[in-house]
Amino acid sequence: MSELSSRKCEACGPDTKPLDPQGVAALLAELGDTWKVEESKLTREFKFGNFRDAFGMATRVALLAEDEGHHPDFEVGWGRLALVLTTHAAKGLTDNDFIMAAKIDKL
Repeated sequence: MSELSSRKCEACGPDTKPLDPQGVAALLAELGDTWKVEESKLTREFKFGNFRDAFGMATRVALLAEDEGHHPDFEVGWGRLALVLTTHAAKGLTDNDFIMAAKIDKL
């Protein structure tokens, strides 16, 4: 498991810069193949056997996001949960997105 999950998301501000392509590639490699980068966003879709389990995972992610102060976009449907991470202040991906992804993977 990546050491990313042991880190804490840091507050972002107007000076926050997005990662360069090499930084994105290096951190994505730490996550494995479950997450994808699409248009400066980190995405993952989870599959479940029913709506309850998908919504339960969404709830666990929401509680984690509140604790970390870094919030993904959610799409919940029957048997699926799609998550999108990006750092709006940086207009792209930052360490925070990869830290959250690693923490979500631990759920």
